[in-house]
Amino acid sequence: MTVFEYPQNVGLIAGVDEVGRGPLIGAVVTAAVILDPNKPIVGLADSKKLSEKKRLLLVEAIKINALAWALGRAEPEEIDQLNILQASLLAMQRAVEALPIQPHFVLVDGNKLPKLLMPAQAVVKGDSLVAEISAASILAKVARDQEMAALDQQYPHYGLAQHKGYPTALHLEKLQQYGILPQHRRSFAPVKKCLLQSL
Repeated sequence: MTVFEYPQNVGLIAGVDEVGRGPLIGAVVTAAVILDPNKPIVGLADSKKLSEKKRLLLVEAIKINALAWALGRAEPEEIDQLNILQASLLAMQRAVEALPIQPHFVLVDGNKLPKLLMPAQAVVKGDSLVAEISAASILAKVARDQEMAALDQQYPHYGLAQHKGYPTALHLEKLQQYGILPQHRRSFAPVKKCLLQSL
């Protein structure tokens, strides 16, 4: 088991993660969280390894007990303009900037860092190793899933609540059947292909 060694004497630490790099539709959603060392939250883990029920319980615990939390996002138009990596980094930057208390140090999931005003460190598999990043991954995942559920209400025939916008066989079939929605990412290959077919 890998144990993450926290940077020493850096003051307040925020964890940052993103959800939604792979889907064909919707925003990429990020979260930044500064946990309160005096109010540990039991059960934090990579959001992908938790049941939906557990994530919803943890979201409430994080919002109540964290010193600060914030969400960030980059819209489909920004993803198409910048590319998904740059849009994800921009959304991470926005989450950190939106924190009501600014951290002294930021731990970011992955191997790339967004532009930040404070020192930061990228942590590969951070969502499994760092409690602050796990908390951020849970907030971002629940927020994005809720957006997909809302979009599903608007466009029920696309099955968005089921596949959350990921390029599953069902989603690709619905794209072929019904065409693209305004929220689809036009730079992503299956969507681009669908666009070309409709010309």
